[in-house]
Amino acid sequence: MIIAATPPAGFSLQNLIHQAQVSISAPALMWSKLIDTGGNLAVSLIVAALILVVTFWAASWAARLTSRAFGRLSIHHRPDAMLQAFAASLARYLILVVGLITALGQLGIRTTSILAVLGAASLAVGLALQGALSNVAAGVLILLFRPFRVGDRVCIAGKEGTVRALDMLTTDINDPDNVRVIVPNGKVFGDVIVNYSRHENRRVELHFGIDFKDNVDVALRTLIETAEADPRVMKLPKPWAKLTKIGDNGVTVTLRAWTSPADYWDARFDLTKAVKEAFEAAGLHFPYPYQVGLTRQEAMDAPAEAVEKRASGT
Repeated sequence: MIIAATPPAGFSLQNLIHQAQVSISAPALMWSKLIDTGGNLAVSLIVAALILVVTFWAASWAARLTSRAFGRLSIHHRPDAMLQAFAASLARYLILVVGLITALGQLGIRTTSILAVLGAASLAVGLALQGALSNVAAGVLILLFRPFRVGDRVCIAGKEGTVRALDMLTTDINDPDNVRVIVPNGKVFGDVIVNYSRHENRRVELHFGIDFKDNVDVALRTLIETAEADPRVMKLPKPWAKLTKIGDNGVTVTLRAWTSPADYWDARFDLTKAVKEAFEAAGLHFPYPYQVGLTRQEAMDAPAEAVEKRASGT
């Protein structure tokens, strides 16, 4: 007697084949997904690496181009190496930041959160270093507007000297005694700046007193001749001499002459010595302060003519 086995409900050969296919294809599907994910990651890494390579190349190229461009802007002056270096560095770092953010985005990293964190950190650092950042901002404005250059003789914040260096925070000055003076850029840009070297010539103005009895025309002619005899005095504008003041003890004559900024101090001191010698040779006298002493009774009794006569010493 043969008894046939009855298959369970819902069982069929097709279901069995399907289950076998699913059990076989599950590992293959997993490996397929891993291969796809790895391939996509590899492509992203390669693209990100290419972006970084192009970024570094573009940053160097932009830095060189910016440096040359700022060098060509200085047509009438020697190219400012400090301004060129600052502009080149700024262009380089801007491109590097943009390229780095692009590479991170290619890798699937959300750059918005990173930028938000950097922004908050920058705000905190900015509040903590408010004074230093103001000096940095002032340094940038000085580099852009160029109120002075390295080597110029200036008066900044009441300190006079020659500019030796300028960085993002401070301005370095050597005063006439060869003492180093460091002035914060915020104080430099926020105060009056006097640049003695900006123009090609500078005016020397000297005042001399002569006696009331001296001939003013002789004094003025002597001033002009003395100035014209100095080779450091420019022919144009011509030297100028006039009577400028009538004082209590004498009259004041003034000499104005033009010289180069480099010769200013030597010309000023030498002209003072030369004018003194020329006045003495011409018979001119420098007035001395004097006072007339009168008793109260003399002042009340003596007429005005007697007072003037006594004052003149006759």
